[in-house]
Amino acid sequence: MASRGTTSGGGFDVKPAIAVIGSLTLDEINNETIKPFIAVRLKQRKKKKTINYTLGLIRTICNLAADEWRFENGLTWLKKAPKITLLDEDDKSPPRPITWNEQDKLLQQLPEHLRNMVLFDLNTGLREDVVYSLRWDWELKINLHPDLPVSVFIVPRVNVKRRKSECIVVCNSVAQSIVESQRGLHKESVFIYWRPRQGEDKADLDHRPVNFINNTAWQKGLKRAGIDDLHVHDLRHTVGMRLRLTGVGERTQDVVLWHSNNSMNSHYAIAQLREIYDALEGIARPGHEEETLNLHAMIRQAQIRYVNRVPQKSHSNKKAA
Repeated sequence: MASRGTTSGGGFDVKPAIAVIGSLTLDEINNETIKPFIAVRLKQRKKKKTINYTLGLIRTICNLAADEWRFENGLTWLKKAPKITLLDEDDKSPPRPITWNEQDKLLQQLPEHLRNMVLFDLNTGLREDVVYSLRWDWELKINLHPDLPVSVFIVPRVNVKRRKSECIVVCNSVAQSIVESQRGLHKESVFIYWRPRQGEDKADLDHRPVNFINNTAWQKGLKRAGIDDLHVHDLRHTVGMRLRLTGVGERTQDVVLWHSNNSMNSHYAIAQLREIYDALEGIARPGHEEETLNLHAMIRQAQIRYVNRVPQKSHSNKKAA
């Protein structure tokens, strides 16, 4: 399956498809011939969203072959692009925001380096890969309020989903305290881990960058905290929920969570950064939304039961005459 270099996007590529249907030529690709690839990925328990990313790339390649890529005689590689149908993403897990009580339990069960990353995420709403990729050379110190220098990180496009433009991270007081606790431990990466050895001080150890939040320590911490149905991405859902419950406007929510939004310029004014800081400062400590979050937890449990329910054989009940 030819790709002419267009094989990746946002961390996904067509290599899994090539491994299964790589012997196909472009003119042989269609909904029927890609079924073996879909079947293999489903058997591997891959989410349909993940499979759709690859299907989308295959569709893009075929469209380019039909519209732009040409032979020396001027004819396109394909006469017509095939229809590639994406899967219905009906296996998505419903959002699972956590309560402040669950947050405290979880943080107590995590090692220090993960605790810092999780708490930072719960105060910024970043994606997991941005948290562990955060670098010191992205940091700027800006006075958003009198005598209040705040760390603002400018995240390069390569680290932003869909790579549309650079994005910013504004630290509230909790996130700022975590940043300061990490300062000086590593010359490049903000978040690091260290392995303590008996008789050695933390400062003397070799600090290394962290590559994941969702690792064995995270999974064990979830189980000990009694919330093993939580996913790392649910930390973002928690931030979004808390912002809404504290009355933050939808426009500001979108900017904090890096959702597509054309209502705010890609270049930020100090007033806009201050607006983001104030919004995040409003979720730095527990408020009055606990009952609402508990309600959402109950709704989510009902959704999970609905998705995972096992069809039962119905037994007809004969009415007495």
